Amino acid sequence: MAIHAQSAQRETAAPAGSWSGVAMMLGSGLSNQVGAAVAALAFPVMGPVGVVAVRQWVAAAVLLGAGRPRFRTFTAAQWRPVLGLALVFAAMNLSLYTAIDRIGLGLAVTLEFLGPLTVALAGSRRRTDLLCALAAAGAVLVLTRPQPSTDYLGIGLALLAAVCWACYILLNRTVGTRLPGVQGSAAAAAVSGLAYLPVGAAALWLHPPTPTALACALTAGILASAVPFLADLLALRRVPAHFFGTFMSINPVLAALVGTVLLNEHLDATSWLAIAAIVTANATALARPARTEPAREPA
Repeated sequence: MAIHAQSAQRETAAPAGSWSGVAMMLGSGLSNQVGAAVAALAFPVMGPVGVVAVRQWVAAAVLLGAGRPRFRTFTAAQWRPVLGLALVFAAMNLSLYTAIDRIGLGLAVTLEFLGPLTVALAGSRRRTDLLCALAAAGAVLVLTRPQPSTDYLGIGLALLAAVCWACYILLNRTVGTRLPGVQGSAAAAAVSGLAYLPVGAAALWLHPPTPTALACALTAGILASAVPFLADLLALRRVPAHFFGTFMSINPVLAALVGTVLLNEHLDATSWLAIAAIVTANATALARPARTEPAREPA
């Protein structure tokens, strides 16, 4: 009887934890996209480079406080992926925010999500994954179809952000195996923040921020760095990792909706269908049957 009672308690507790995890993931996605939209409000005054610099500094402060990396103990084998991650981190945010400035939030974030999709499909031999790749490729062709107002540079920057995100995922795996906890990510954020000191100083000197623009940049750093980091950390304690990855695919839709509401960006019906195709391809490719593994503490 006691065993049955304990099983029933676990069964009733799991859905509650799962729903709270879903709420945290949704909050993380909304926070990230609202942060990007708020950042876009500061672009006319500070420019994307200035906004990204402030965002990197906020991210460095948040991750340093959370990870507390022991720099003096790092070996050369540990520093190499950390430096690579720092470079990718800096390039990914700059290319994405510049793309948002040129082609809008919804389209830029949708194209950026091709990065994790490519990582998920790489090396797969499933027919379903091949169909996902074809669907995503067709959707990209629709989104980037030549039009009089097509901004090819903006599209290229969004695709560069996708490449950076793919590299970010792969490098994070390596860093995670060589450094405990989030020390590697924290160290990479710190190096990226240091690299942006001269770049950000020059950008802010050339484009002096107004109090409102600076407040937008700082708010963007908090919403796109601190809040998602904490929410994702808590969510991963409540939902399986594969479900977390699948749920991330909703971000392009959130970006398009936030762009419509906050930035007055409007996509046509064809673009919405293409976004839906990429989201579906991401969700299908990332969805994997959960393997039966012994229970272990979350990293």
